[in-house]
Amino acid sequence: MKQSWARVFFPFFLAVFLLGLPSILIAQQAPSVASGTSETPPAPPETNPVASAYAIGKGDILEINVWREPMLSGETIVRNDGMISLTLVGDVQAAGRTTLELKGEIQERLKKFLGDPVVTVMLRNPSSQKFYVIGEVKNPGEFELVKDMTVVQGIARAGGFTEWADKGSIVVLRQEDGVERRVPVSYKDIVKGKNVGQNILLRANDTIVVP
Repeated sequence: MKQSWARVFFPFFLAVFLLGLPSILIAQQAPSVASGTSETPPAPPETNPVASAYAIGKGDILEINVWREPMLSGETIVRNDGMISLTLVGDVQAAGRTTLELKGEIQERLKKFLGDPVVTVMLRNPSSQKFYVIGEVKNPGEFELVKDMTVVQGIARAGGFTEWADKGSIVVLRQEDGVERRVPVSYKDIVKGKNVGQNILLRANDTIVVP
């Protein structure tokens, strides 16, 4: 009786064992990853092309992270002299540089203390880059310039024209080498496809005047 029972059930248990064996082997070979125990530096955040080309200015808020060094990481503001201050590093010129350029200098200065530091620099508040729209627009005022923006887009940002606007006599006031330059712009010509080169890219501190 016992032999009969074995002949019936032995093939069944053998099949179950063989079917489960691959899963057991895979589980044994799979690496165990414990949260927070990785010895590999974190991958840098995806690069934003706009932020990468952005020239840091006075008043901008930056977030600087040094991998595995929380005492050296945190937010900092660019002072009126264009500098930022960091532990171990001291004062660093930030204004006029991109985040990638600033990252490179911070990493280089930290090498004498940390060996091979991993640094990221992110733009948190780009408050230094502004343009202004005044005159016959619906929402005149100050606006952030954080990406490439044309005169027409700048006017749209201000809500568009009022009914009294002279769309053919717009002027962009621009400071160049300490001298104010007046750039005439005809919105009427631009929308008609005439002299579209007038639809220039705005720069920081430009003022669009709509009479």
